[in-house]
Amino acid sequence: MSSKDVREAPSYTFAEASRYLRVPAPTVRVWVVGLHGERQQFEPLIRRPDSRDKRLSFNNLVEIHVLRALRTQHGVPMKFVRQALREAEDQFGIPRLLIHKELSAAPGRMFLDRYGQLVDLTRSGQLALKDIFRSYLRAVVCDPQGVPVRLYPWIPARFEGPSKSIYIDPYRAFGAPVAGRRGISTAVLASRIDAGESVASVASDYGLESGEVEEAIRFERAA
Repeated sequence: MSSKDVREAPSYTFAEASRYLRVPAPTVRVWVVGLHGERQQFEPLIRRPDSRDKRLSFNNLVEIHVLRALRTQHGVPMKFVRQALREAEDQFGIPRLLIHKELSAAPGRMFLDRYGQLVDLTRSGQLALKDIFRSYLRAVVCDPQGVPVRLYPWIPARFEGPSKSIYIDPYRAFGAPVAGRRGISTAVLASRIDAGESVASVASDYGLESGEVEEAIRFERAA
């Protein structure tokens, strides 16, 4: 992928990634920077597009979103995730499996199976993990080449699909979360409600349905 591709451009701080994806900021940092303490040491799971820039890319957000599916079920033992990823990627020759279209095919199934074995999940635990994982994968939209182009970051309940009215698109609103058919910033919508305007008037101004504005507010309040 070209280094000029907007999907690989440094765009998000750790704090923004944490808020948008509902992953604790320290967890995001460990996944991206690694951990180099006296008792525990982990190499990063996610590689930033520019080591000199602390910000993350849209593709990094997708990787964090996918890892979050594992964290929903477990605390994501990093060494097991890394080992399972390495084995799946080595067998199929796929770099960065977490953002590859094959994550929902055989390589992805092998990754989940191996991860389940490493953390000693029961069969029911592995089935639950796969259900959660499928829910999170439905939140990632890819182009015909299998490259992620849109992310629906908000999954209100662990076994439900993502809310399709809130999305992150690197080509809209500079990659910030937006709401509705018109792609209006959720932060902008929430700020106008906080200023005392009614949902109906804000919806009218932007050509949205009231439900789209209400969904944006719920997203922002959950952050």
